[in-house]
Amino acid sequence: MIHPESDVKSNKVGKNTSIWQYVVVLEGASIGQNCNINCNVFIENDVQLGDNVTVKSGVQLWNGIRVGDSVFIGPNATFTNDKNPRSKKYPNKFQQTIIHEYATIGAGAVIMGGTEIGAYAMVGAGALVTKSVPERALVIGQPANVVGWVNEDGTKMEKENGFWVDANNERWVVKNNTLSKV
Repeated sequence: MIHPESDVKSNKVGKNTSIWQYVVVLEGASIGQNCNINCNVFIENDVQLGDNVTVKSGVQLWNGIRVGDSVFIGPNATFTNDKNPRSKKYPNKFQQTIIHEYATIGAGAVIMGGTEIGAYAMVGAGALVTKSVPERALVIGQPANVVGWVNEDGTKMEKENGFWVDANNERWVVKNNTLSKV
């Protein structure tokens, strides 16, 4: 469903995707199947969204953003793609930001260009992400820091006797800012 009050120039919109009113999608953008693009969203040319992605209101997705399957982007999340922005001066190539499958970006979070958000990671509301976020990490704050690790359903793992314990009672350890199953 493409709302009649949206402006969708791309012909690369997947089956069963909903694009609501006042959304602008430029010609080169690619949007997967079964996505939900809420009102007042802007999607630039060099943007790729996987399947089952939700983009809430007030989000702008700029050139160089790659979004994996089943990602949630909360309202008013902000992305950048130019390390040294100047009016009417464009880089030869914009920074690329990659959000891996099943990650969540909380409302009002700011994601700096050139970062990666790992699979299943959770970026808390209002966080300022200045460096890449590991898979399954829970990050909050400005700048964002890892404060825990999350299960596949987004709930926080419990810390127990030096291990992180997931929803299936499996134990994990953190080495070099990477979570590994024991």
